[in-house]
Amino acid sequence: MPVELSRADPGTESLTDPAGSVQTTVETDGPWCAVVWNDPVNLMSYVEFVFRSYFGFSHLVAEQLMMQVHEEGSAVVSRGSRERAETDVQAMHSFGLQATLEKAGEN
Repeated sequence: MPVELSRADPGTESLTDPAGSVQTTVETDGPWCAVVWNDPVNLMSYVEFVFRSYFGFSHLVAEQLMMQVHEEGSAVVSRGSRERAETDVQAMHSFGLQATLEKAGEN
């Protein structure tokens, strides 16, 4: 089941689990996304660990995003200003994950 995004305040979105409890708030003020791609190297448990430790996602949200990467080939893990998305992409690279910077709506 994919992670649902619900609007909180202007410039932010809240990631929620299917039960409806808010898990974390993500900056969305800007047209840029950090996208993590599936690869044959990293274990799913490691990808989930990276999402939890770097982004602060709950276990459930990190697991859902990891499964989206695994099953669909990629997942948007952050949205916001170009600088913020670039920082997140560089961080994913430092963890050994494949990630790209994309304009929102192009992925």
